[in-house]
Amino acid sequence: MKTLKQRYLSLDVLRGLTLFLMIIVNTPGSWGSVYRPLNHAAWHGFTLTDLVFPTFLFVVGNAMSFSMKKFEAMSHAPFLRKVLKRTTIIFVIGFLLSWFPFVSDGRLEPLADTRIFGVLQRIALCYFFASLVIHYWKIKGALIFSVVVLLGYHLLMFAMGDYSLEGNAALKLDLWLLGPNHLYHGEGIPFDPEGFLSTFPATVNVIFGYFAGVFLQQSGKNFKTIALLMLAGAALVFLALSWDLLFPINKKLWTSSYVLLTVGIDVMALAFLVYSIEILNKRNWTYFFEVFGKNPLFIYILSGLFVSLLFMFQIDGTSAYGWIADHLFMLWLGDYLGSFVFAIIFTMILWCIAYFMDKRRIYIKV
Repeated sequence: MKTLKQRYLSLDVLRGLTLFLMIIVNTPGSWGSVYRPLNHAAWHGFTLTDLVFPTFLFVVGNAMSFSMKKFEAMSHAPFLRKVLKRTTIIFVIGFLLSWFPFVSDGRLEPLADTRIFGVLQRIALCYFFASLVIHYWKIKGALIFSVVVLLGYHLLMFAMGDYSLEGNAALKLDLWLLGPNHLYHGEGIPFDPEGFLSTFPATVNVIFGYFAGVFLQQSGKNFKTIALLMLAGAALVFLALSWDLLFPINKKLWTSSYVLLTVGIDVMALAFLVYSIEILNKRNWTYFFEVFGKNPLFIYILSGLFVSLLFMFQIDGTSAYGWIADHLFMLWLGDYLGSFVFAIIFTMILWCIAYFMDKRRIYIKV
């Protein structure tokens, strides 16, 4: 089939929409006052927020369906240099954000107590593994890899532990590989939801995003494309809900059923956007999200840096982040609404920066 060369606006809008939601759910005024859909499931289960990160990985795969074309004619060495360079840059930035502001009480924060993995680090590793699989094994090999990973992950999790917070195989591997001090501590015990083992099923989200991007370019903007995407998405959701009976849907473990559920929803969402934007040509609302989609990783990194700075500075004995949320929003609007409005305002400040960059044609590729 002939491959279309133009980019799809619907892919850019999906990327921008995802970043918009990522920042909102990451920056409530208070984590104790968050509307339920904007919070992660406590353990097993699924909320709107649990869709956000895998969707970002899905759109990374969408973008790769365009960028990987440039790598096809490359020999092994230049390809590996490019992929390793981007992987390293994103991973190191993520690690530095975890370590920032580097000092505490006038002393350098010890690396021995710094979290190794995180959101940006997962993006980097998933991009790395997906790039290698797609480049060397092509579409058929990538599909086989995805099936083997999802089935193998279930088998390993079943054989090496259980599906609890304390007894899962992903935690056991991370404790052996990194030790407790390098893991996330927000779950009450050292446990990293972006740990090493669960990075492999997360890579499947990227690979299926790549498949969706390739399919769109080859099939074109037509009703058959929409119908096939909707059917594929619905089938994946059905498989996910069936698999949930044996391997529960769980974002923090990034279970195989969770992968299929999120990919299925993303495929159907993409089909809806293609229908609305590319076929019906309803584009009067898209620019808001396009702005975020032009510099997605840079704006996400900037959001993390801003949050860290607000927590670093103190006002009346509390962090600037908490003081602003309490005194300018939650005091007047109530806990939940004030916390939500704080997240919206924070996100819109970043949108204004993204808008300024787009108008000046400043695009920073990370």
